[in-house]
Amino acid sequence: MALSASTSPARAAGSVDATGQSERSPFARLTELLAPYRPGQSLINLSVGEPQHPVPDFVGAVLAQHTAEFGRYPLAKGIEPFRKAASSWLTKRFALGRAPDPETELLVLNGSREGLFLAAIAAARYVPKRDGTPAILMPNPFYPAYAAGARAAGCEAVFLPTTLDNGFLPDLDSLDEATLKRTVAIYLASPANPQGSVASRDYFVRLKQLADRYEFIILSDECYSEIYTQVAPGSALQAAGPDFRNVVVFQSLSKRSNLPGMRVGFVAGDAGFLKAYHELRNVAAPQVPIPLQHVAVAAYADEAHVEENRRLYRLKFDLADQILGAHYGYRRPAGGFCLWLDVSAHGGDEAATVKLFRDGGVRVVPGSYLARPQSDGSNPGTGYIRVAMVQDSETTAEALHRLVRILG
Repeated sequence: MALSASTSPARAAGSVDATGQSERSPFARLTELLAPYRPGQSLINLSVGEPQHPVPDFVGAVLAQHTAEFGRYPLAKGIEPFRKAASSWLTKRFALGRAPDPETELLVLNGSREGLFLAAIAAARYVPKRDGTPAILMPNPFYPAYAAGARAAGCEAVFLPTTLDNGFLPDLDSLDEATLKRTVAIYLASPANPQGSVASRDYFVRLKQLADRYEFIILSDECYSEIYTQVAPGSALQAAGPDFRNVVVFQSLSKRSNLPGMRVGFVAGDAGFLKAYHELRNVAAPQVPIPLQHVAVAAYADEAHVEENRRLYRLKFDLADQILGAHYGYRRPAGGFCLWLDVSAHGGDEAATVKLFRDGGVRVVPGSYLARPQSDGSNPGTGYIRVAMVQDSETTAEALHRLVRILG
């Protein structure tokens, strides 16, 4: 099958691309869409993927123990205890053949968003010269930091549609030779945001083969890897070979440990790329405060709070199974904490979003705001809404009941 992707050159922030699609934040667009209306019932916000489960008990004590270290400038690479803890966790969690070297194959990040954004710039500088305009590939829908990174790197963004027909993952067989020869990097989210699809080991192997053949970097966004209700998702590092060549993975404590405001994560993998990436971050990125890194050390040493976190999400997906049934094409996602609901028969994504807010006080995101139009004019997010299951079980159940009652 031939490549069917939307492409757009780098543009100034806040601009509008050739198709007229805004490149602004989907949440800013949502705010404008809903501005003329008032919630018809008490507001339930399911639009932002901000975990609302309790912060782990140990956080306060660790911060208190290391408060004085707020008085020191942190190293950009991260403190040694953090890098060792993250490497150990990563190795154990994904049963890697060897641990990433904490000195050369792992760096602390100020949250995964900052890391994903800067990785595009680092990749554009690191890979050999491309044939033609350098391109960065990404799923469509996608996390906004991907496209922002491509623009900042001066690369063409190539949007790969992720639909029900391809299991909500980019179709690797659709990539043509000309596109692959100019590819700098590919972003992949597994579990995917918003659909919750999970890449198999075979999928990662196929992607790694392409990366090695065409010398591009795999930027594997795995920040939802610990949110699942059945089978634990895998990692791109499991298929990366003993030297992790051309593969880096991004992790965050935001979802795993309910610490979105702490802004601590890491990147691990290809040592050559990470050396160049570290040089960029050392002059361009904010350092991670040392006390927060110590909290992360404690978080990676404890799985009890993570399992409790999964239990709470499991309960909410049980509720979705019961309340939604087969409505809106609902199927329990393999990972992550979002629902991707087909409302094309209920007025479309923008109309359904307005109706849910105006009549039911339920705030969700139109799927088209999370994607870009393809070259044929179609938008893979059109007709869907994203529902973030971040509230407590009682609030979630109320929201889902309102959704079914209002949309029918």
